[in-house]
Amino acid sequence: MSNLQESFKAGQTQAQAQSKTEQLSQSVKDSASEARDRTANAAQSASDSAQQGKEQSAGFLQQTGDQLKNMAQEAVDSVKSTLGVTDKK
Repeated sequence: MSNLQESFKAGQTQAQAQSKTEQLSQSVKDSASEARDRTANAAQSASDSAQQGKEQSAGFLQQTGDQLKNMAQEAVDSVKSTLGVTDKK
């Protein structure tokens, strides 16, 4: 093989290696970007779920408090009725 052919073949090999390196580098960047997006989406979903759970808990506690208040008032009214005590206004 002549020196010119060897030089040409070396240049081709170098260009192919550089092209492959660039492809792999872009592939890694794309994978990292996709992983970052998935992580951000998962974090947002977790945040949304936590907020929804918080709102449901607050509603449940409010409802439970109202029920306890009503039960206590009914008990007071029942005792007053039994004892014959009425509110004078």
